[in-house]
This record gives sequence, structure tokens and C-alpha cells, in this order.
Amino acid sequence: MLKGLIGKKIGMTQIFDEEGNAVPITLIEAGPCYVTQVRTPQSEAYSAVQLGFGESKPARLSGGQLGHLKNAGAPPLRYLREFRVKDTELKVGDKVTAGVFEVGEYVDVIGTSKGKGFAGAMKRHGFAGGPITHGQSDRQRSVGSVGATSGTGRIFKGKKMPGRMGNERVTVQNLKVALVDADRNLIGIRGAVPGSKGGVVMIKEARKQ
Repeated sequence: MLKGLIGKKIGMTQIFDEEGNAVPITLIEAGPCYVTQVRTPQSEAYSAVQLGFGESKPARLSGGQLGHLKNAGAPPLRYLREFRVKDTELKVGDKVTAGVFEVGEYVDVIGTSKGKGFAGAMKRHGFAGGPITHGQSDRQRSVGSVGATSGTGRIFKGKKMPGRMGNERVTVQNLKVALVDADRNLIGIRGAVPGSKGGVVMIKEARKQ
């Protein structure tokens, strides 16, 4: 069975558990999602279900996208995402709602982190910085040595240096579902999830429970 949804991050709030403790949660508008394609090992060599979310104006979609959604019996949808499954009983045109999850389950949430722009190595990678004394006047936040001279006289790929920070695909694992409101298509997940308000996220059953 598919346990996955596409949603939109609404923001953070808090609820109170049975003992009266405040629990921080992130509210996500999850679904309804439409099954727009089912991939099988016979046709695509792997099993997956493609879901669509977020109704859109037809003018924003290409002719191929509109045709693909029309064949699936779905309205014009802005976001399409694929979920790997071992097997599924879902068919093209079915609708998946927030009711597939229950309170107490653990999920993985995939989103795009907030973009921070160009950042130095201290902010981007947590470098400690150089010493303030011993003759150093303007290199406190510098990266420092980045490689050897003779022999391997180059900078290796993957070296931690200043550059663009954020705006990357991030997966946060093992988050607990604290609230499910299938009537209003809402899921409350304990803790923070990647991205800003209004960002699109994928909610999947936790792989490492």
C-alpha cells in the first residue's frame, strides 16, 4: 500500500498532549493527491506511483502535461511526484488523502531548504575561524589552506569552501505524526520540516523506524 503524499507547508504551531505538555508541530496541507500514473516492472522495470497535487490554471501547463493529466482523469495539477512502492492496488484516477497516515506513525519529509545566498565557510560549514592574534589582522573568517603546492598542486573536488548555501533537497527522517485531520486535509508533524511557508514537501513512510 502506498503511504505517501504531496503537501504544502503552512507553518508551525503547537498543540498540547494528554499530560498538558506543549508539542511543537508543523502543519502541512497534505492532499488530496490524484494518481496520475502507475509504473510496473513489466513496462518500466520498477514499481512506482506518480501523484499529482495542487490545482493549476491550464495556461500554466504544457500541452503534454495537460494530455497526461486528462488521460488520468485528473484536473490540471501543478506538482507531480513519484513514490517507489513494492506493490499497490491503486489505479490511475484514484484519490489519496491525509487519511492514509495515523497519529503516532513515523514519516520522512522531503523538501527544499531555504536559500541563504552566497555564504562564507564559517556560516556554511561551521568552521571555527583563524586565531585573532599572532599577526593575523584580516584573515579571522578565512578558509585557510585549501591544498598542497607541489605534487597535487590543485584543489580537490568536494573541498569545503564558500559558496551558495541552502536551496537544496533535504530529507528529515523519523518525524512523528502528531495530528491528522482528513476532513480538512491537514497533517501535523512534530518538529520542523525543510523549507519555507508555502513550500512543497513529500511525506513518506519512514524507512529507518
